[in-house]
Amino acid sequence: MKHLLNYLMFVLLAMSFVGCQKDNIVAIDPIETDDGEDLIANTVFTQTVGVAFSTNGNATVTGTNDDFTVTVNGNDVTIIYAGEEYVMYELSGTANDGFFKLYSAKKQGITLNGVSITNPNGAAINVQGTQAEPSKGKRTFIVLKGENTLADGANYTDTPSTEDEKAAMFGEGQFIFSGEGSLNVAAMGKSGIVSDDYVHFISGTITINVSSSATVNGSDTLKPACVKGKDYVRMTGGALSLTSTGTGGKGISSDGNGYFNGGMVNVTVTGSNFGSNGGGGGQGGWGNNSSDGVLAKGLKFDGNLIFKGSKVMVNCTAHEGIEAKGTLSVSDGEVYSHSQSDDAINSGGNLTISGGLVCAYSQGNDGLDANGNCYIKGGVVYAISASSPEVAIDANTEGGYKLYLTGGTLVAIGGLESGSSLSQSCYSASSWSQNTWYGLTVGSTTYAFKTPASGGTPLVVSGGSTPVLQSDVNVSSGTECFEGLFYTDAAVSGGNSVSLSSYSGGNGGGGGPGGGGHGPF
Repeated sequence: MKHLLNYLMFVLLAMSFVGCQKDNIVAIDPIETDDGEDLIANTVFTQTVGVAFSTNGNATVTGTNDDFTVTVNGNDVTIIYAGEEYVMYELSGTANDGFFKLYSAKKQGITLNGVSITNPNGAAINVQGTQAEPSKGKRTFIVLKGENTLADGANYTDTPSTEDEKAAMFGEGQFIFSGEGSLNVAAMGKSGIVSDDYVHFISGTITINVSSSATVNGSDTLKPACVKGKDYVRMTGGALSLTSTGTGGKGISSDGNGYFNGGMVNVTVTGSNFGSNGGGGGQGGWGNNSSDGVLAKGLKFDGNLIFKGSKVMVNCTAHEGIEAKGTLSVSDGEVYSHSQSDDAINSGGNLTISGGLVCAYSQGNDGLDANGNCYIKGGVVYAISASSPEVAIDANTEGGYKLYLTGGTLVAIGGLESGSSLSQSCYSASSWSQNTWYGLTVGSTTYAFKTPASGGTPLVVSGGSTPVLQSDVNVSSGTECFEGLFYTDAAVSGGNSVSLSSYSGGNGGGGGPGGGGHGPF
């Protein structure tokens, strides 16, 4: 009986662990537990296979042996690897109608060395597991050398019924990007880069344009994105420039977590929302419960979202700019999100800012919106709501949560959630003007910010000491942030003193916006 009880306890614990992993909400942070497996220098490739595409004939494959089964039909190249070595595949040349498809049970590398591949009928690069188990993919290192281009077609007509093929560059295993070159991806049929495991960007310059739109085909709904990682998406270096123009498209999407610990990301999503509940963002037309709804968002993670050092810039037309279904935290780096229709930054759980630079600018809902508690402990925060009666910073007071302000420097146009816990004193301006440069001095540090063309009231400021606010200033120097809306370490001159009064929360108060102002430099 004792052994039986011990066994049952073990099974219950195992089931609990699997459940947590499946949810992708409670997960080990790979940034904190990195064992170096994603560094290409820690893998020894003992064999190199060359694939040279040709515009005048068949592609050529060199460097193979009996462990490889190679099929070449024009520029359609399929390689089945059954060996035990770690192989580096080097792709070069141009294919206007071709692809590179790999089946392998081992981790491998793919060097893109000045290659251009367009596949009118599916993915340009497709990395599967074995033919018997295509979904059992392994780690694939993508090394960028020179300028490279990948493009898919509008219709994926060559995809086997037993396999996935979700993007112009698709892999069943992990994708890890490095190198000093560049990659341009144009996706017309599905997404740009997708891994059914995780995606990690370490270095290189990657530009992705996705024009495909969300569609429903039976029980399968196409949800296009520039980048998708089923497990998580991680960025520790490099530069991403992502543009999605199709209906229901996204910049970066994941069923799990997001980690931004270096590098630069620029996301533009201009497509409208897709589905039967069509309408505008957070103004009542759209909910997240539509059975066939696909919402056009900048960054969307079903798990947690962690910013620890990247520069992330997001502009989104139809829905939220940045969303985490779990928790969201910023401790370093620069995060800017602008939404024309919904929350600029939204967290399904707690939202915590302890450092870094954060700007959340919404023209249709809240600037910062937490469905749990919102904690501002440090850093610099510029939050804007241009949609009354929404607020610049919102917490889920209906659910018993609230905003806790204990540190940092804050500028909030549109006010703070009523019932906030403000351990650090806040002040509201007697009035504010549209499109005007303001100087905010906290202690020995001066910031400059430009107000939007519209917004709610009041304008609220807070800092580690009593702030001094001036309107209509000239900005002569400083470090530019948030697409030119804000400067740190600013030098300002001229202007008019703005009267400040104590503020405890709510979006009533100071006079409405007017106009005027002087741009920087």
